[in-house]
Amino acid sequence: MSLQEVQQAAGAIFNKEGVALSFDNEAAALKAVEGGVAICDRSHWGIIKITGEDRLRYLHNQSTNDFEKLQPGEGCDTVFVTSTARTLDLATTYVTEDSAIALISPNRREQLFTWLDKFIFPFDKVKLTDISSQFSVFSLIGQPSNSLLSQVGTENITLEKTGSHQIIAIADLPVRIALGSGLATPGYTLITEQENAEAVWAKLVNSGAIPLGESLWESLRIQQGRPKSDLELTEDYNPLEAGLWQTISFDKGCYIGQETIARLHTYNGVKQKLWGIKLDRAVAPETPITLEDKKVGILTSCTDTAAGSYGLGYIRTKAGGEGLQVRVGDALGELISVPFIQHK
Repeated sequence: MSLQEVQQAAGAIFNKEGVALSFDNEAAALKAVEGGVAICDRSHWGIIKITGEDRLRYLHNQSTNDFEKLQPGEGCDTVFVTSTARTLDLATTYVTEDSAIALISPNRREQLFTWLDKFIFPFDKVKLTDISSQFSVFSLIGQPSNSLLSQVGTENITLEKTGSHQIIAIADLPVRIALGSGLATPGYTLITEQENAEAVWAKLVNSGAIPLGESLWESLRIQQGRPKSDLELTEDYNPLEAGLWQTISFDKGCYIGQETIARLHTYNGVKQKLWGIKLDRAVAPETPITLEDKKVGILTSCTDTAAGSYGLGYIRTKAGGEGLQVRVGDALGELISVPFIQHK
């Protein structure tokens, strides 16, 4: 059976792109995130493999984080930006002995590949390969994920720093596991060859991981503040405004967009910030956010949950921060801190 057939047998409901939106088990999946282990199929995300002697220098020059200090087995989140520091994508990149593997947002795969390719010059020893179709990606989400992997894997897990990774065997098949679920909830990201995906997924589910669909992932990422391409991450915003300070090295040398980011940092020039918003009702994205009838921002995402409605939105820095009471269309809202976002 294929992975999709196994998921369908477990109750998966797919969209037209073949992504499992739901397993009709939202309550159980949410309970697993909070106190057990959930598993989400992120195989629709893009994977770009970067090889060649200059690969780390190239990534160092093309994105916000410091790649020249990374060793094989390490990784980091980084933001690819334009020359004026406008965001293209938030990516997670893993450094191996002979390559770097970048996990890219689904809706940025082709655009980012084309963007990066145009910055490879004749004397650069760098090669890009889109290997998205060759691999499957899963997220294990939940504090006990380490225990579950220890039960099903044959190697000791030695990962301590977010982004660090190693190869273990699951169902006697090689799987790269990396510390970090892709959300603020503790967990792991797993990358395995597509032909092995069904067996690895089945082993994890049979060992206690609860399947979690894309719709709940989307709700969790809004509640936790992970910005998304085309919504919070567009060329209207920069990484500092998006609260992605943890992805930026202020000590490394020149890179695309560095001058703008350094100036904003040095002179406290961040004029708007991304915040979580607790709402008294659901509101459509792109609804203006107002304070005393004056527009101070815009809603970018919204989710309705059993605990209420939550959104993400950009707010003018001068308007205020956590605890600020605002109006979002017909709804009342309060700015709240969310774990994925940092505001230094």
